[in-house]
Amino acid sequence: MNTPHPSEHQPTPVVYVVDDDDSVRSSVLNLLRAEGYAAQGFAAGADFIAQVSGDAPSCLVCDVHMPEISGLEVAAELSRLGADIPIIFMTGFGTIPLSVQAMKAGAVEFLVKPVVPEELLQAVREALAKDATRLSSRRELATLRQRHDSLTPRERETMRLAIGGLLNKQIADELGVSEIMAKTHKRKVMEKMEARSLPDLVRHAERLRIEKTRSR
Repeated sequence: MNTPHPSEHQPTPVVYVVDDDDSVRSSVLNLLRAEGYAAQGFAAGADFIAQVSGDAPSCLVCDVHMPEISGLEVAAELSRLGADIPIIFMTGFGTIPLSVQAMKAGAVEFLVKPVVPEELLQAVREALAKDATRLSSRRELATLRQRHDSLTPRERETMRLAIGGLLNKQIADELGVSEIMAKTHKRKVMEKMEARSLPDLVRHAERLRIEKTRSR
């Protein structure tokens, strides 16, 4: 097994497999589990959609042609729900127009059956790495929002002035307070936002899409 073990602070990555062909689904699940992945199988897209969770890095290995709900329809429903997990499509009837459709639907890979095991495993590794990055970024953004929510209205105003590069005296003039008080507000902003420097604070503001009040 060459799959790294997650630390106790990281949820176990999950690979979902959706294919109405029992033998194909079982084969893929066995391959993934032999590599140490937590893999869950579903015979129908609707069953998968009802169970999918976005708490851990995950990806979907999905057949394109299925009764009731096709793989492309599964991708569309995930998009509607805001579950942006990477999708690896499999099909026994690969055509260029279909592969283009699949990529537009958000596929990270399009494999033709019978799937080469190493190609599938490589695609899964890349898809899980991509989703781990997405989740990490989302958690970081949520943390930044919490920090910003902890600021008082005056501190938020100070932050919008500070990211514009204004000097303490200029911030004080804009706020109508003493320079000492402006320094205090700015220090509080830096502490609460956990910014080590002004450029750090600017980067936080950019991620939160906070506009500067004015520039120096």
